[in-house]
Amino acid sequence: MQFKYPELFWALFLLLIPIFIHLFQLRRFKKTPFTNVKFLKKVVSESRQSNTLKKWLLLFTRMLLLAAFIFAFAQPFFAEKSALKQKETVIYLDDSFSMQLKEEGTTLLENAVQELIKSLPKAERFSLFTNTKTFRNSTLQDIQNELLTLNTGNKQLKLNEIYLKGKTLFSADNATNKNLIILSDFQQLMASSQIDNLQNISSHWVTLRADEVKNVAIDSAYIESETSENLNLLVNLSGSGDIENIPVSLFNGEKLIAKTSASFNDSKNGVASFSIPKNEAFDGKIEISDSGLTYDNLLYFSIGKKEKIKVLAIGDAQNKFLGRIFTKDEFVFTTTELRSLNYSNLVNQHLIILNNLQQIPSSLTTSLKAFTDNGGHLIIIPAADIDLNSYNLLTGNYASTTFLQKVRDEREITNISFSHPLYQDVFEKNVTNFQYPKTSEFYKIKTGTPTVLAFQGNEPFLVGGKSFFLFTTSLSIQNSNFINSPLVVPTFYNMAVGSLKLAPLYSVLGQSVSIDVPTSLAQDDILKLKKGDYEFIPQQQSLSNKVSLSFNESLQEDGSYAVLQNEKPIKNISFNYNRNESNLSYLNVTEQKMASTSTSISTLFESIEKDNSVTDLWKWFVILALALLFIEVLIQKYLK
Repeated sequence: MQFKYPELFWALFLLLIPIFIHLFQLRRFKKTPFTNVKFLKKVVSESRQSNTLKKWLLLFTRMLLLAAFIFAFAQPFFAEKSALKQKETVIYLDDSFSMQLKEEGTTLLENAVQELIKSLPKAERFSLFTNTKTFRNSTLQDIQNELLTLNTGNKQLKLNEIYLKGKTLFSADNATNKNLIILSDFQQLMASSQIDNLQNISSHWVTLRADEVKNVAIDSAYIESETSENLNLLVNLSGSGDIENIPVSLFNGEKLIAKTSASFNDSKNGVASFSIPKNEAFDGKIEISDSGLTYDNLLYFSIGKKEKIKVLAIGDAQNKFLGRIFTKDEFVFTTTELRSLNYSNLVNQHLIILNNLQQIPSSLTTSLKAFTDNGGHLIIIPAADIDLNSYNLLTGNYASTTFLQKVRDEREITNISFSHPLYQDVFEKNVTNFQYPKTSEFYKIKTGTPTVLAFQGNEPFLVGGKSFFLFTTSLSIQNSNFINSPLVVPTFYNMAVGSLKLAPLYSVLGQSVSIDVPTSLAQDDILKLKKGDYEFIPQQQSLSNKVSLSFNESLQEDGSYAVLQNEKPIKNISFNYNRNESNLSYLNVTEQKMASTSTSISTLFESIEKDNSVTDLWKWFVILALALLFIEVLIQKYLK
C-alpha cells in the first residue's frame, strides 16, 4: 500500500486526545446518603463493571474512527512502479501498400485506425507517426479526422528506422514511463540487420493479419522483340496464395486495345503478350482484376516518337567501326576530318568523339570545354603518337587528367569495373574467363575519374565519369584488337546512350531517375508534368539542345504524365510503384525478444492500462469511518 499524502500521518498524534479523555475523568462525583447501604453497594458494583466495558469500547471505536479519517485523507492506493511515473506513448501506424489486404471486408489500415479510435483514452496525449506523417503530442480529438482519411502509400520504414524515429518523439526525461507501440503486418522487407536498443523504452508489437494472404501483381513489362510494323510487349506477373488464370487488359489511354489471359506455372509466375503498332505513340496501361493488393493491379508505360542521338566523330574517317555501332535507326552519326570541321555544328551534337588525332588545336579545346559545360558528352581516343601538351590542355579540364608518358609494352585488358554505370545491365554475372583484348602500347595517365577498363597491373585503359571518357591508347588495328572484342559494342553504345537519356518504357517511383527531353527553352520557360488536374514541376536543367529532368522521391503518384512546354504536350513519360511489397512474406515476430507481442490493439491497450492503473483505497477508509461512527452510536444507545 502506498500513500499520496503520507505527511498527513503526523495527525495520528491526535489519537492521544481520546486516550487522555478516557484515562483522566474530569467530572467529580457527588456523595449522596442512602438509608439502605447494602442495596446501594450492589447497584454501584454492577454499574462500574458495565461502565468500564463501555468506556473501553468507545475508546477503541473513536481511535479507529479518527485513524480511518486520517488514512482516508492520506489517500492510500495500490499500484505498480510504472503507474507512479508520468506516461509517454508513441505509436507507429504502418500505412504502406501491404496494409491494403482485407480483414472482415475492410483493409488492415482501416481496421487499425478504427481500433485505435476505440482504444485510445480521449484526453490522453500521445505522438503518432506513419511512413510519411508525424503527429506530435496530440490528443485523439486533434487527429481523428486525419486518421480516418489516411491512405496507403509506397513508402515503408524498416524496423531500425521506426525505432530511430520513435526515439526522437520521446522526451529526454528518464523518469517517465515510455511505451513505443508498432502497428504493422511486419513484412519481411521491414527486417533490419541491426536495431539500436532503446533504453528505458518499452516496445510493443501488434501484428495485423488479413483473412487470406493472396495477391496477383503485374511485376514488369518490356519490349521483347520488334518487326517492321509491330512491337511485341511481354508482361510478367507473379502471385501469392492460391491463384488461377487471370485476365490481363491492355489500354491505349482509356481505350481497350486487347485482352488476354495469363496462366501461372508452379512457381506462381505468369506471362502475357501483346502486339503494339511500332510507329505510333502509345499511352499504355496494363490492368488486372485482383482481390488482394490493389496498387499493383496497374502498370503504365509510354511509347513515343523515338529521338535519335546525334554523334559526331572528329578525326580518322577511315576507321569504320564507329559507323557499325551507331546505326541509323537510333543515331544520327556523322564523321569529319579535323581540317573540314564546322565548329558551329558542335553545339547541336549530343556526343563528340575525338578519334586518332595527333594534336588538338586550342580553338577546338575551347569549343569542347564549352560543349561539355553545356551538357554535351566527350570521348577521346588518342593517336599512337600525340602532342602531350595539346592533349593535356584539353584533358586537364576533366578531373585534372594528364598524359604522362608512353609505355611500349604489350598488355592484356583484364580488369572490368562491373559496378561502373557504363556496364549496368550488361553482364548477368562477373566474367572472368573470356578472350582478353590487348594493346601494343599505351599512355600512362594521372586522373581523378573512375577506371572502367584496366590492363594487368591496374594501369587504366578506359577512364570516365558522367560526360567524359578517355582511352589511354590508340584503337587502330595496328596497335590494339579492342575494336574486334565483344566489349566494344556495349562500351561505345552505352557511352552514346548516356549522352541523351531518353525516357524508358516506364520508371519506378522512389528511384533516382534522369530523363533528357530534346528541346530548347526560352528564358524563364520551364517544363512541367501534368496528369489530369495534377501538375508537377520537376527539378530541371536547361542546356543548349536538351532539358534534363531529375526525379527522386518528390513524385508520389503513379501514372502517365504529359510533359508540357508552354502548355503544349511534347511527350509522355510513365511512372509505376515499386513492386517490393507485392511479395507477401512476413517476419516471425514470436522469435524476437526485443518487444512484447500482441494480435489485438484493444488487448494491448487494456494490458498497458492495467499495468499503469492505480487502485484508490480512500473511499474504503471513509466507509470504515462511517461504520465506526455508526457503531459508536449503537454502543452509546444500547450498551447500558
